Amino acid sequence: MPESIHPNTRIGAVALTISNLDRSLVFYQDVLGFQVHRRAGDTVYLGAGGPDLLVLTQYPGAVLVRGTTGLYHFAILVPSRLVLALALRHLDETRTPLQDSFNHWCSESIYVADPDGNSIEIYRDCPRSQWLFDGTQLRIDSVPLDLEGVLSELSGHNDAWSGLPLQTVIGHMHLRVANLTEAEAFYVGVLGFDIVARYESQALFVSAGGYHGHVGLNTWESVDAMPPPPGSIGLRHFSVSLPNKAELDRVTKCLRDAGVTLEKVPAGVLVRDPSANAILLTVSASEKARIRSVELQEEVRNIS
Repeated sequence: MPESIHPNTRIGAVALTISNLDRSLVFYQDVLGFQVHRRAGDTVYLGAGGPDLLVLTQYPGAVLVRGTTGLYHFAILVPSRLVLALALRHLDETRTPLQDSFNHWCSESIYVADPDGNSIEIYRDCPRSQWLFDGTQLRIDSVPLDLEGVLSELSGHNDAWSGLPLQTVIGHMHLRVANLTEAEAFYVGVLGFDIVARYESQALFVSAGGYHGHVGLNTWESVDAMPPPPGSIGLRHFSVSLPNKAELDRVTKCLRDAGVTLEKVPAGVLVRDPSANAILLTVSASEKARIRSVELQEEVRNIS
């Protein structure tokens, strides 16, 4: 068995192609509550005031191509049920339709789509003590969410919607893949994620450190599908944030030994899974800051 990926591994920023940046910014800022961190040409970096969580790149004329591999949804993890209730109320106030809402037993989730049709989950985690297991496999289901029960969290609170709180992160990615066996061999056999749950016979959830899922993989609409054409609306890449450079180097070696093509980029290492979904392997923001601090100290010593 391969060595498990470091338990402190997390999902980092998600990079999307969209067709109209101004239109998307209205949605992501005014409806979902993201903040613009910076802008560079046709690319905008957004988050909740901490690390970047979302990178939007405009490609005029881009279209959403159905029946391909790629993004199923990306998931915004908010820190509490109260914040989820605030978001739910704000979606109602902005007349934003819900695609779905589910109790997954380990989480409570609402789903919306951006103006280009990219699907987004907004969720809160249930306490781990409430998670249910069938043997070693986590029980994940999709039963209707008690929306009124979520909104009842607002009783006695005068909190107004003020956007996504600083503690917000990208909790997980859910991808369409062409072949689930090949996807499992890559994410589990090479990267070292642990299998958390299987759903029916066409979905698999893997994670680091016993979480209920950092990456979801399914073939519900994508058996033997091709990746979307270049420039299509959807996923450009997502980041897997490793806790330190030693772990990045170890995982990179596992990929190289498995014959996976690697591309060194300034932020880390870019790879593609067997369905051509792009993954940026990088180190955490705190580790980047530590490395930069060491580099600056070395520069100062060299100058003196």
